[in-house]
Amino acid sequence: MSLLIAALLLGGALAWLSERVSPEMPARLSLATLLVCIGALWQLSQVALTSGPDAAGWLAYEAHSWIPRFGIQFVLAMDGMSLLLVGLTLLLGIVAVIASWTEISVRPGFFQANLLWTLAGTVGVFLAMDLFLFFLFWEVMLVPMYLLIAIWGHEARAPAATKFFIFTQASGLLMLLGILTAAVTYADQTGEWSFAYMDWLQTPLQGAAANYVFWGFLLAFLVKLPAFPVHSWLPDAHTQAPTAGSVILAGVLLKTGAYGLLRFGVALFPDSAQEWSTTLLLVGVVGVLYGAVMAYGQRDFKRLVAYSSISHMGFILLGIFAWNRLGWSGAVIQMVAHGLSTAALFMIAGALQERLHTRALADMGGLWHAMPRMGAMAMFFIIASVGLPGLGNFIAEFLVLAGLWQSAPLICAAAALGLITGAIYALWLLQQAFHGPLSERHMSLKDFTPRDMIALSLLAAGLLGLGVYPQPALDLVAPALDTLAIQAGG
Repeated sequence: MSLLIAALLLGGALAWLSERVSPEMPARLSLATLLVCIGALWQLSQVALTSGPDAAGWLAYEAHSWIPRFGIQFVLAMDGMSLLLVGLTLLLGIVAVIASWTEISVRPGFFQANLLWTLAGTVGVFLAMDLFLFFLFWEVMLVPMYLLIAIWGHEARAPAATKFFIFTQASGLLMLLGILTAAVTYADQTGEWSFAYMDWLQTPLQGAAANYVFWGFLLAFLVKLPAFPVHSWLPDAHTQAPTAGSVILAGVLLKTGAYGLLRFGVALFPDSAQEWSTTLLLVGVVGVLYGAVMAYGQRDFKRLVAYSSISHMGFILLGIFAWNRLGWSGAVIQMVAHGLSTAALFMIAGALQERLHTRALADMGGLWHAMPRMGAMAMFFIIASVGLPGLGNFIAEFLVLAGLWQSAPLICAAAALGLITGAIYALWLLQQAFHGPLSERHMSLKDFTPRDMIALSLLAAGLLGLGVYPQPALDLVAPALDTLAIQAGG
């Protein structure tokens, strides 16, 4: 697992240096690095799944001494949930590289380096089982993503990148304060320093200290999710980011917040999480409805998809704090399904901006006639985000609502309205951009290339697989959720 992260870091450095050879060499090296990493992950997963989980429930576990004076170790571990999310990260990395193939012409090597380093930080977040190491990877994600937006973004990239940095850095510092508080408390209770996840599980915090530390973690995860009302950085960041940045931001980075809530927020602080679950359910349902209403009010393609992400992330929050296995299963499947569908929509939005030099829906219309392949793909992923039966988003939202009905029927009924409002803005987007009369100035637009179609077909296949036969994914994450249920009493 450490070699997987090292390969992404090294691949980024080589891609940076390779721009001296040719402008296309960095993208080729990035693609090769990700393909090698996917092959390595596949081999690792096959060995791990064949041998089965260890006594602690991990499919793979790796630990090295690092800073023994303070009990800090380099600990990586993988279960079914983290395996699924690491696989999603690498797949969307390939999509991001393909999306940037012709879009990025300025300093392409440095661009690909930052892209791979962002992915390395994300993979580290999904695998780190030492809280100091987790925070290190959490911060590693931040800097290269900031550079992707600030250097290669669009017209208002500087304020958008700054806003993204301030929100995530400030909330991350609150989490660091919580980590240090928990470590000091553990040392007082046991006489030894440790930042290890498994040690903290065996010696949980109690009382007011647990509440304070829980809120430090919670705010960091809610900002990254993002949840209403700490979401305002997301529409600006998405709108101004380059296409590859939007793909990684929506498809992967937002999922680190959801993963953190499940892995650390619920497991380490079950009493505090359950005490505040009703409040967080209300936050979730407000996010679902607010994001949908705001999405319908947008006239910018990327900004509309950004607000739709806030709505879909609200479903993940609802699934987590439904506090049962159905809700947790739905939240994990929603992470994957939303990652696939929204990454595709941002790739389509970026392709339109590259061709039309605008994101305004008023300047589109009738584009299906000029670009039928793009139109067909847009229709598929838009109806996927609506939750069409047979696709992954439907399975995720169904499980979330089924779990929510068991714990909070009234909130479930309110959240179901998000499915209606979601259909309104999604179908309106399809009609505005791809239907209606075709403008003469758009008749010669270039359709998706075979390379683009391969990337989008991979995402479509993932959504179809989740929608038609979700059982393998549910079986993969079941042991992790069983362990979580024991830890949290859910």
